[in-house]
Amino acid sequence: MKRLVLVLSCFLFFFCLSSGQVFANKSAVTLEWPATAVKGSEVTIKITVTHSANSFVHYTKWLKVQINGQPLQQWDYTASNRPEGETFTKEIKINVLENTEVVAEASCNIHGSAGPVKLMIQVK
Repeated sequence: MKRLVLVLSCFLFFFCLSSGQVFANKSAVTLEWPATAVKGSEVTIKITVTHSANSFVHYTKWLKVQINGQPLQQWDYTASNRPEGETFTKEIKINVLENTEVVAEASCNIHGSAGPVKLMIQVK
């Protein structure tokens, strides 16, 4: 019995190691944006999500973006429709008419989120 438990434990460990789950973490977001913009102009915000696993068992489950507290866009993922990779990028374009707060957050289906990231675009 002890031998069976040892063999199963080793198998599980190596399976997790090969799928990246031993070193997995929470999904995290970084943002690139222009700090200032002309009123009425269109700006591009680059959202990069990092997560140290992307297998059918463990992946980024969703990415959400809000503008001034209102939902703007959400990408949902499943075991069969995962993100492109452990690191992936999305871009959004918005027209700014006033100082604008952008909040982005991603979440792992097992470990959750590293937390939201906020940015401010100052309108001139």
